[in-house]
Amino acid sequence: MYQLLLLLLLLNHGGSIHGHIQSHRKLADSSSQNRTTCPLDFSVLSRFAEGAKQANLSRRCQYSLQGLHLVLAEFLRTNGLFLPPLNSSDSCWNDFETAIHGVYPNFNIRSSCGFETSWISQGCMNITTRAQFEAQVPESSIRDMKRLCNQSLENNAPCSGCTATLSSTQAAYLPGDSIGNMTVCSNYASIYAAALVNQYGPTDQGTALCLFLLPLPSNLKKHKAWVYGLVVACLVLIGAVFALGFLRARRYNRKRAIERRSLMEKDVASGLDSMKTSATLVRFTFEDIKASTGNFSRHNIIGKGSYGNVYKGTLADGTEVALKRFKNCSAAGDAGFVHEVEVIASVRHRNLVALRGFCTATTPMEGHQRIIVCDLMRNGSLHDHLFGSSENRLSWPIRHKIAVGMARGLAYLHYGAQPAIIHRDIKASNILLDESFEPKVADFGLAKFTPEGMTHLSTRVAGTMGYVAPEYALYGQLTEKSDVYSFGVVLLELLSGKKALVSNSESQPSLVTDWAWSLVRKGRVLDVIEQGMADLGSTEVMEKYVLVAVLSSHPQMHARPTMDQILKILESDLAIPAIPERPIPLVAGREDIERSVSSSGSGHLSSPSGYQSFNYENASQSLKESSSL
Repeated sequence: MYQLLLLLLLLNHGGSIHGHIQSHRKLADSSSQNRTTCPLDFSVLSRFAEGAKQANLSRRCQYSLQGLHLVLAEFLRTNGLFLPPLNSSDSCWNDFETAIHGVYPNFNIRSSCGFETSWISQGCMNITTRAQFEAQVPESSIRDMKRLCNQSLENNAPCSGCTATLSSTQAAYLPGDSIGNMTVCSNYASIYAAALVNQYGPTDQGTALCLFLLPLPSNLKKHKAWVYGLVVACLVLIGAVFALGFLRARRYNRKRAIERRSLMEKDVASGLDSMKTSATLVRFTFEDIKASTGNFSRHNIIGKGSYGNVYKGTLADGTEVALKRFKNCSAAGDAGFVHEVEVIASVRHRNLVALRGFCTATTPMEGHQRIIVCDLMRNGSLHDHLFGSSENRLSWPIRHKIAVGMARGLAYLHYGAQPAIIHRDIKASNILLDESFEPKVADFGLAKFTPEGMTHLSTRVAGTMGYVAPEYALYGQLTEKSDVYSFGVVLLELLSGKKALVSNSESQPSLVTDWAWSLVRKGRVLDVIEQGMADLGSTEVMEKYVLVAVLSSHPQMHARPTMDQILKILESDLAIPAIPERPIPLVAGREDIERSVSSSGSGHLSSPSGYQSFNYENASQSLKESSSL
């Protein structure tokens, strides 16, 4: 009896135990089904690990972000999706951080770079698929992308053409809001081009370097060889100094001199090496430079400035180039040299001057030499054509081309480059023209990188008189709107043929911006246009360009549009914002004050040709009264 009861009890408990086991299995299966693995393949980043390791701490976030965009391009190529599903965010971050830890141990991307977990699956304008992107971007723009980006992008020229069309596509058709700061609208065109336009794919050496600024290890071999060569040369030189020393004092002095030069070379080398991971540059020898310029013959000087001279040169392969030679080089000057090379090398656009290479050398006779080598612009500068000795004045179609090209180049610096770049010295002599009069913004010696949304305050104002924005000249307040003001001044020079600083009847200097404003407020907009200009456009077009120039050079910063807004106005029928009244100048005379008072408190001035409506009451009568003063 007892044995029978014991058997029944065991059978009951056994069934219960079996039920518990089955229940736990179902929960485990359910949990496994809810856990979504990441569809992104981060293993492709291993090819670029060597280049990323060269980045200093401040650039690790940038390298990580560029690596993610390359991974997303590979995902789009294979799956037709820009982003992974939102429920895979956690697993994608785990995979991403595992891949990054192989390059940057103990580097927490999210906390260090300010990223949130969900942002890896969120992007621009709710576009997640290839079809949604192609519905947003017209076929004509996609054809342009295929024409310019479906080739090897390893060299500067094809890369420049590709990135230019990507920048214009993003500005025109992807203006919406982005979620977070990881995969924003400005990245979508590059991801699409790398994944679906370029035949070589995102991980190709040229594609990765051009569109994501990620170099392969092969790009670094020449830099490493140069660094090793420099170290060996320094050791040999120091040994020679000791071997040739006769007197202790002389030996000591020579040793100190070599050490100082070595330290300066290493400072520049470290700066260039950290920069060169994002650009393919040629390091020219000083002998190459001397041979190309005829030993810096004065007959080859094509430009001069406070920094030094610009020479025309011919390389060994017959290519004509422009060489900018810095003078009075020192340790402080080296920092400026590294800065300009870094700025020029970091941007690629058809309307920005392209950098071919550089030269650093220290010789007993010439001393410390710092030289950059750029493409030669056969038509000189805009200043040469507007104010030089040439009797052939630029026609309106050429001036129109120059105006739009300048706007495209500056819009790219402000909104296409990462981080944004403020040029600080936009003027006619810094707008170079190639053989087809395509403008190239040049001379980045004063440029500054600026984090998005940050206003820079400077105690040292740089720039050229007549082109510097008032808020920058008076208070050191530097923003992208400072470049907009300078652009407006150059555009007025282009339209009027007058210099930024003009002399009145009393030989007193005045600003071309004040002169143009005085005509516009009287309703004489077309009087700003240079007399005798060939092939003028329609009245509406000419008035539009004058009003854009006056608005861009408005003394009040908030009144100026941004460069991307200016570009849209110049390239479309978009209305011009109303032009606010200008404040009375600090040096205003009695007539200026009386004129201002008699303006009946009017707040805005607008185009007489219908680009926007007047904000005056009785606008026509107000203009007549202003003209009669």
